[in-house]
Amino acid sequence: MTTVPDLRTPEGLTLRPWRPSDAPAVLRAFASAEMARQAGRPVTNRAEALEWIAERESARTAGTGHARAVVREGAVLGCVAVTAVNHVHDTGWISYWTVEAARGTGVAAAAVRALSRWAFDDLGLYRLELGHRTNNPASCAVARRAGFAVEGIERAKLRYGEVRYDVERHARLATDPVNIG
Repeated sequence: MTTVPDLRTPEGLTLRPWRPSDAPAVLRAFASAEMARQAGRPVTNRAEALEWIAERESARTAGTGHARAVVREGAVLGCVAVTAVNHVHDTGWISYWTVEAARGTGVAAAAVRALSRWAFDDLGLYRLELGHRTNNPASCAVARRAGFAVEGIERAKLRYGEVRYDVERHARLATDPVNIG
């Protein structure tokens, strides 16, 4: 396994690769109904949590995704990732989540800013995209605070159960003013 450097933020967060020892934190995070729904599959026991972690490592090894645990003082507060990495077009897709206790504290925005900078500088990406359900204003606030501009609405893009949701698309370019300095 290649060593992946930790990323540190001015806010005191560390973004590091997921470890098997994080399985209990993954289980706690996916225990809520909202997180379980977004996971796309069950993460209800240690074996499933370890599989979730292993999938993130496999994506990193393949070069298609880079997920990081967001940690402060040893506690896992969330996840930030750049996935769907495409080196033909130099693009990637940003995703993020935080545990309930970290929501509204700026953790997600700080982690997205740090990972975006790394994706531009170290991965050589030019465009990063993200999307959120239009009924999720907190996620929209994270995107905006992380320097992602609104680009439009994708109608009925996501389906959870029988309900379809519109998604607001945001993007950040390597040349955006937020990246200067």
